[in-house]
Amino acid sequence: MRSIPESSPPSVHRNTGFTQTYPLLFLLLWSSGFAVVKLGLADAEPLTFLSLRYACVVAVLLVLVTLMRLAWPRSWAAWRDLCVVGVLIQFTYFAGTYLALGWGLSAGALAVIVSMQPLLVGALSPWLLGEGVSRQQCAGLLLGFVGALLVILSKAQVEVSSVLGLGAAVLALLGMTGGVMYERWRPSAQHPLMASLVQCSVGLLLTLPLALAWEAQALRWTPTMLGALAYLVIGNSLVAISLLLAMTRRQQAAQVSALFFMVPPLAALMATWLLDEVMPGVAWGGMAVAALGVWLAGRGKP
Repeated sequence: MRSIPESSPPSVHRNTGFTQTYPLLFLLLWSSGFAVVKLGLADAEPLTFLSLRYACVVAVLLVLVTLMRLAWPRSWAAWRDLCVVGVLIQFTYFAGTYLALGWGLSAGALAVIVSMQPLLVGALSPWLLGEGVSRQQCAGLLLGFVGALLVILSKAQVEVSSVLGLGAAVLALLGMTGGVMYERWRPSAQHPLMASLVQCSVGLLLTLPLALAWEAQALRWTPTMLGALAYLVIGNSLVAISLLLAMTRRQQAAQVSALFFMVPPLAALMATWLLDEVMPGVAWGGMAVAALGVWLAGRGKP
């Protein structure tokens, strides 16, 4: 892979004050999604629920891009890059996590595996992207992983009880890692809403056939399921993914990936609020360690 040019378009540096809020807003939306998904899956099968989510997202985005008159990709390369990220993140990552839980992998084991993503990005970025990772950033990545691991171990037993679930979790890990690095290697010039439309369409086209083939499409249209679906459509698929793409275009891959160390701690905190799960004392310490690690890893030059 070629290295990223040092120079950036002038537009990258505009609205600096608002872009500084991207990481916090992304973390809040992304982390809360785990508890919300758990609520929704009580009334729906995993791939069926994911397909319904994508169908709603695509419908909303079609209206938005039409009203905003956003330009569609004009070259084969632009379509290819958007579709590759769609396969890696919208299909491989999300379907992998849903299936891992559905195939018997514990939430703790899934969180441990997915939390390896920043370490993979930090290790591969110098080789594949030409982005140097300083000793301080390496220390931050390690601290972030330790903090996330403390939260996970304090909250749940890490039992790998399913070979299929383990395989799905590893695919999810590789999908998110590859998606972040590909977006950094070949950043799209498309508007984030247009990029999300193409990528979620790819996710729908790949997920729906599997749902039709493997599941009975059983849905219970309860208020809880509808509320979870609405939150995931707007908060996760529309806003959080757009923020992830925007941050990846502006920062080093290792900096963006380090944020994912805060996902298990914040997800545990959200579960305490939404699902009445207990937050052990060790988890609070792990959250502090993870936050310190993310702060260190994020101090590199954007």
